[in-house]
Parts: sequence; C-alpha cells; structure tokens
Amino acid sequence: MTKADGRGYNLQIWFVFLCFLIVPLALAATSPLLAWRQPIYIAAGFAGIIGMTLLLVQPVLIAGHLPGFQGITGRRVHRITGVLLLLAVLAHIAGLWITSPPDVIDVLLFASPTPFGVWGAIAMWAVFASALVALLRRKFRPKTWRRLHAGLAAIIVGGTVAHAVLIEGTMESVSKIALSAFIIMANLLVIYRAFVPRRA
Repeated sequence: MTKADGRGYNLQIWFVFLCFLIVPLALAATSPLLAWRQPIYIAAGFAGIIGMTLLLVQPVLIAGHLPGFQGITGRRVHRITGVLLLLAVLAHIAGLWITSPPDVIDVLLFASPTPFGVWGAIAMWAVFASALVALLRRKFRPKTWRRLHAGLAAIIVGGTVAHAVLIEGTMESVSKIALSAFIIMANLLVIYRAFVPRRA
C-alpha cells in the first residue's frame, strides 16, 4: 500500500467514524419534539446524547483504531474523553434537575416508575465509579485495574443503551439503534481483551 493509499484509507475511517457521531446528533436536532421543550431541557438532552456518542469514542481510542491516535496519544485522549463523558453526565443530570427535581430524585434513588430511569441511574453511578477507579489507578495492580475498569465500562454501556433505546425522545430511532449497536460491539472487543489474555 502506497502512502497515498494509506492516507485515503485513513480518511475513510475518519469519515465513517465521524458519521456515527454526528448523524445521531444532527437528526436529534431536527426532532419536532424540540418545539415543546424548554431550552435547559433541550441542553440536558443533548448532553446525554453527546455522552452516549463518547461511549463509542472511548473504546476506539483505547484499542488504537483511530488513525493518528494510537499508542500513548490514544490513551491520553481516552482519559480526556473520559473527563468529557463525566461532564456530559453531570450536565445531563443538572439540566433535568432544574426542569424537574422530583423526577431526578426518583432516578437517583432507583425509585423511578419508568424502566429507562432505572437503567439511566445504573449507568450514571457506574460512570461515577469508573471516574473514581481511574483516579485511584495506582492503588490497583494493572491487571486488576484493567478488569475493574472494563467491567464498569460494560455496565455503563449496557445501562446507557437500555436507557436510550427505551426513551421515545428526540433521538431518531434508526440512528439511535445503529449507534447503540456499534457502541456495544466496540466496547465488547475492548472488554474481551481485558479479560482474555493474549497468546504469545
């Protein structure tokens, strides 16, 4: 493969990857439901969608599949993206708290009457736990830390996908299902590598 072919291949990877991130956001922005929502509620909803897209970015970075972001660079950006994910979750919760505190309290206490609220709470607490584990990384043995971090990632992904799929909101259905499927596949690959030792 020539350098030109390599650059073309890398551009194709970036194009497809960005489509998976941008299309769900763009289609959500055209939802007719936005006309009846408060600005803070809309911002909270898009913070949640952005957080969901970051769940696709994270495993792709750590696996080194993005051209230009392999190795140490990929791991560093993975950490930055992790912080952005945490901030997106906090913004999502804060916005919903401002618009409807009782509903948020029910979700935080796992008392929500809606199944998507329960799954959202599971994913949220797993994000907080993952952030704490990341801060305490040096307290764990490398193998233990990888498995713990991967296990929490599995809970985050499962909870987030269930939360999103069960909500009939601003996200367009087909793009939401497609994004969910790729998030699951990308994370399963990384989780598998964390728990199954590689052969020499």
